[in-house]
Amino acid sequence: MSMRIRTSACTALAVAALAAGTVLTAPAAGAAPKAAAPKFLSASQLPPHPTSSWTAGPVTDGFPEELGFCVSTEGVPSYDYRHREFRTDLETNAVQLTVVTGTAAQAKALAKHYDDLIRTCADRIEESSPDVEAEGRDYGKLPVEEGARVRGLHTETSWGATDIALLSVGRDGRTVTVVKWGQMGDFTSAPVAAFKKTTSTAVDKLY
Repeated sequence: MSMRIRTSACTALAVAALAAGTVLTAPAAGAAPKAAAPKFLSASQLPPHPTSSWTAGPVTDGFPEELGFCVSTEGVPSYDYRHREFRTDLETNAVQLTVVTGTAAQAKALAKHYDDLIRTCADRIEESSPDVEAEGRDYGKLPVEEGARVRGLHTETSWGATDIALLSVGRDGRTVTVVKWGQMGDFTSAPVAAFKKTTSTAVDKLY
């Protein structure tokens, strides 16, 4: 099954997760001061592909559908969302999201919320899709700016389709970034070390 399966179901589950105890306080009107826009990864900073080069799309306003599989905006204040998509000539893809909040405290809460959604994504997939087996892995924290964490997600359908994704959440001040890399395969084909380097670069490059 594609990594884009059941976006709406995962979104609904994300809402339930928020209702169960995650509270994010919306910033007061006009509370977020204007600042320089965060910078994005370039194509050359993605994990190298063995047979194809990466192509970077434009930086675009809004929340990317590619993250709706595990992460969504449901229950989250209307922050400043921007994203950039990346592609190879094959099935490998990636996306980076940046979210500028009102304060460092709000960014800290948002980063934890996104990491919690990624951490519980495998269980939510199996609950909503009986024909899919999912497994998540924790690849640990990274000491960059206010910190980042890398996780992996593998899904396999009853008819044999298998996908692997690496996802990370990091923070610099009041800005949060989420990076996702994905392709067909399993954990053995995941470039964990290279993705950790990409994540550190993404967080460090924000400002």
